[in-house]
Amino acid sequence: MRRPSDDREEHDAEALETELRPSKSARKRAALAAQKLGEELTCLKATELEALHLPDELREAILEAQRIRSSRGGLARQRQYIGKLMREIELEPLERALAMRRKSGVLPS
Repeated sequence: MRRPSDDREEHDAEALETELRPSKSARKRAALAAQKLGEELTCLKATELEALHLPDELREAILEAQRIRSSRGGLARQRQYIGKLMREIELEPLERALAMRRKSGVLPS
């Protein structure tokens, strides 16, 4: 038999988890930012992608997006897939690397 204090503790833990979790809007903004960064990566050459040390699956997805430029629907789905993969990695080091490359003139602004 459960005690009332157990229910209260469980409820408090759930409430705390809900407060710490980002809002749906914040998660959506982060997902769109990741997808936009992924789209930016699709404009890079293969040698530039190698220099960023991306996970193999993400690099392959970007290269595939570069190959399917003729199919609008296919490219849109590939961009979404790239965005999904981007959400699984830490974006800050990648953003810093791209910013440094832009600053040095390697990438267009």
